[in-house]
Parts: sequence; structure tokens; C-alpha cells
Amino acid sequence: MTSTPSPATTDVSDAHPEAQVCDPLFQSFGGRTAFSGPIATLKVFEDNSLVRAAVEQPGEGRVLVVDGGGSLRCALVGGNLAVLAAENGWAGVVVNGAVRDVDEIDAQPIGVRALAAHPRRSEKGMHSGQIGIPVIFAGVVFREGEWVCADRDGIVVLPQAPAS
Repeated sequence: MTSTPSPATTDVSDAHPEAQVCDPLFQSFGGRTAFSGPIATLKVFEDNSLVRAAVEQPGEGRVLVVDGGGSLRCALVGGNLAVLAAENGWAGVVVNGAVRDVDEIDAQPIGVRALAAHPRRSEKGMHSGQIGIPVIFAGVVFREGEWVCADRDGIVVLPQAPAS
């Protein structure tokens, strides 16, 4: 899958003062420092079963936004899921939580933003989750189908992709 270059978040922010801008909480992982696309949302807590199910599906250039409740007690995305996400055409993943297998994630042609890295895996079947609902973290409401853009300057959300 070839991807179109993502616009700079600074340019998006300048052109759209109404854009939501995430609080600067996230670290950058993955082989792509910049990514953008329509949002797909998940709300989970310390169980990445729904994350795996999502990245196993065609991403079609979307960005998976995972509200993990900000938990730093285990990782919600690791190397295996980064491989699946990249192979299935996801543009990126934004995690309100932790990741692991950082070197493996960095080797994939995908952008990942997360609060931190943590070596512990999540517990499967421990918690339920929700798919496709608005999730709120880092001062932003992420809604399914809206548009997110991330680069080294931050993360910006608009109701739809800006005109090229």
C-alpha cells in the first residue's frame, strides 16, 4: 500500500484554528514519524484482544485510536500487532496507554503514538471493551470517522480531512 504524505500538524493547526490538538503527552514509535487518516476507535482496559481484532481487519488507511484508560501497567500494542497493522493497511495507531517490543514496532512502516513503553503484556479476557464510540483523552474527543494527523510536533483532530 502506498500512502500519501501526511500534512504537517503545524500547517493543519494554522489553517484550522478550530482543530482539536492533543496535550503533548505522547512518545513516537514506529517507522513512520508522520501519519494521518480517518479514525477508528476502541475503548479497552489492560486487555488488547479488541486491538488485535481491529488490526487483523483491513485498515484502509485509517488510524486506530485506542483509549486504554491511560494505564501504564501493561502494553496494549506490541511488535506482533504492529506487523499486523502495517500488513493490513493501517496508517497508524494512537494509544492512551503503553506499547512494548519497541524495536519491532520501529521496524514497521506504521506510525504509533503512546504514553510510554512497558514490557508486560496485557491480560486477555480480563476486561470488556467498546468499539466505535467517542473516546476522550489528552484534551481531545476522538470520534469514529473523523480525521487525525500526527507528526513529531503533535496530534491534531478535525471533523474531516482538510482539502488538499
